[in-house]
Amino acid sequence: MAIDRLLKDEATEEKGERARMASFVGAMAIADLVKTTLGPKGMDKILQSTGRGRNVTVTNDGATILKSLHIDNPAAKVLVDISKVQDDEVGDGTTSVVVLAGELLREAEKLVASKIHPMTIIAGYRMAAECARDALLQKVVDNKEDSEKFVSDLKKIAMTTLSSKILSQDKEYFAKLAVDAVLRLKGSTNLESIQIIKKPGGSLKDSFLDEGFILDKKIGIGQPKRIENAKILVANTAMDTDKVKIYGARVRVDSMSKVAEIETAEKEKMREKVQKIVAHGINCFVNRQLIYNFPEELFADAGILAIEHADFDGIERLALVTGSEIASTFDNPESVKLGHCKLIEEIVIGEDKLIHFSGVELGQACSIVLRGASFHVLDEAERSLHDALCVLSQTVVDSRVLLGGGWPEMVMAKGVDELARKTPGKKSLAIEAFSRALLAIPTIIADNAGLDSAELILKLRAEHHKEATNAGIDVISGAVGDMAELGISEAFKVKQAVLLSATEAAEMILRVDEIITCAPRRREEDRM
Repeated sequence: MAIDRLLKDEATEEKGERARMASFVGAMAIADLVKTTLGPKGMDKILQSTGRGRNVTVTNDGATILKSLHIDNPAAKVLVDISKVQDDEVGDGTTSVVVLAGELLREAEKLVASKIHPMTIIAGYRMAAECARDALLQKVVDNKEDSEKFVSDLKKIAMTTLSSKILSQDKEYFAKLAVDAVLRLKGSTNLESIQIIKKPGGSLKDSFLDEGFILDKKIGIGQPKRIENAKILVANTAMDTDKVKIYGARVRVDSMSKVAEIETAEKEKMREKVQKIVAHGINCFVNRQLIYNFPEELFADAGILAIEHADFDGIERLALVTGSEIASTFDNPESVKLGHCKLIEEIVIGEDKLIHFSGVELGQACSIVLRGASFHVLDEAERSLHDALCVLSQTVVDSRVLLGGGWPEMVMAKGVDELARKTPGKKSLAIEAFSRALLAIPTIIADNAGLDSAELILKLRAEHHKEATNAGIDVISGAVGDMAELGISEAFKVKQAVLLSATEAAEMILRVDEIITCAPRRREEDRM
């Protein structure tokens, strides 16, 4: 007895060749979408949302582009995920990882078409990835012991990261800014203590690094504008109880004097709360919620600076850098941990007034103030700087450094080619294919710069067959250049993450031989 139908109506399944084809095509389409953003001459993309306000984002950050896409193809979603993980893990290389995975699948498609089993291809890819990683490990440079050389390495890495972003015009300035900020962290990879504030106006060159913490708020009227040796209480509590808080409650009174009595009782309640807060012996009170006029007056009379409506991100960070804890009850002053800083003052950036906390307890805290022509420029500058900060903070921990500009790919491809010659059987075809996929990255960098990629790659390959060469693509002069002289460096951790993530993603998609799509859930009409 044959089973007519196993799946529900409208559920679809694709098997064997068709399923593999759908996976390959989806993944390659995603790689083709972002590959024009690769390299120093990569182009940007405009992303426009269809929601309210039709927000526009201008970016060439692979992870940001792919995060914003609504994708139907399951294999393409795997590539979007690896770019997100790359962004969270090391911050840079989000485009490279997708492009490499796409190229590995493009090569695999040709091999599958010539009747080589996917498992043979996967075994070859695994051997090739291991070999490529070993080839890089033999070439890494580690200057952790020599602090001067290490700082210079960090600057080069920051400049290489920024050269493909909007900040490329002022990359030396921003590289120095990012390196200074990361060295303050003293080896921590927690970027929470580096705050980035965006203020439109001026040019990108007007951006600066400021030690301490800047809160994007104004100081209230009649309150001290400058406090030395501040004791700070950071709180998340309601300071607006001059209205009855039980919504829907009704109070019936028979005369206006009774209303006045209720108001007086509420004011007394508020006064008690303020007195409890003042009893902590503080001279600065920062609240997440509103502070109404009456408590604000009481704080001003007590000579306390009260800051209201500090956004949640702001108070979390402020609590972290001043060494305090966020409080919401004030009955036991001894159990509340206060924050300390040497000086609180009001500063002006552009047209806006902000509050500056300097000499904070967490010495590594600092704020980077970005200036720029418009919000789009500032958003993209923040993404670029965040990438550089992530890469640098990872490099401080794992200080191995490689040259950039297509040099690592050529080194890996050379190692993988040698392995292919030694490997017997069909696996060697997969290993060769891996080597071709690696060469695609320098090819795309050259293509994006409008250069003759075939000519350049062949010249590069010839250079790399000489011993100990530093040859890579110099897109500015459009020729093969010495990467060590040009100061183009990359972090080993980024390259390793790109190589391993792309190989694993390609492997996962290669294993697929069936795609089953569930039937959509129906809305029940008779629910009412």
